[in-house]
Amino acid sequence: MAQVQLTATASPVDTNARSVTYRRTIQLDLLGGFELSLNGRHDSLPLSSRRVVAFLAVAGRPLLRVYVAGMLWPDVSEERAGASLRSALWRLRRLKYGLLDVSSTYLCVKPCIAIDFVDAGARAHRLLTRDGAFEDDDYDAMAPERELLPDVYEEWVVIERERFRQLRLHALEALCDRLVAAGRFAEAVQAGLAAVRGEPLRESAQRALIRAHLAEGNPSEALKQFRSFKRILENELGLEPTEALRSLLPMTRL
Repeated sequence: MAQVQLTATASPVDTNARSVTYRRTIQLDLLGGFELSLNGRHDSLPLSSRRVVAFLAVAGRPLLRVYVAGMLWPDVSEERAGASLRSALWRLRRLKYGLLDVSSTYLCVKPCIAIDFVDAGARAHRLLTRDGAFEDDDYDAMAPERELLPDVYEEWVVIERERFRQLRLHALEALCDRLVAAGRFAEAVQAGLAAVRGEPLRESAQRALIRAHLAEGNPSEALKQFRSFKRILENELGLEPTEALRSLLPMTRL
């Protein structure tokens, strides 16, 4: 998981003095649940403040205060929503470190804060570029078990959760193919299995996994995976695998 260091350098007392560097790392995790830590020590926030921080972190850009208030408190008047937002921001100011850049009109999370959701999104987009390289910890960052704020059911979270789920599934399929091309077949199979686990009825994930089995020289595993998917697809949706999937095993009785 990528972390960003906030660095402040003290001015030397004289020209011969060495500058002293203080580092602190603020990590905000949104995948698997809201968790905030400073230098590895967990910190807590009131619920209203957590909602504001999470909303801004997911947005990834400055937002109008009135928009944030309206989205987070949609069932009250504009005045009450604004008051609730001001109260949440006041509670955030009591922290010994700042999380937000706040102006009279805009709000955003400070760009120096490490956010796992942002890191995972950047990795996914890199994997989806045609010539994007992969890194050894990409698989861990793409693990489908950790959903975006799984204990929150607000509409904006549900929409972003599904958007991120789709992005991550595409990234896992791409990672599977990249690992196959690199000859790292065991890891490719793991990435393919993760994509299938994320959505068992997704044929593109099944194709990536079957290609990995075939590249590793395991046609029996590929055939077993195909037949398992065919059975699930028929039982759940009454559909058959497409020709694109069948063509991966052309010489086999399917």
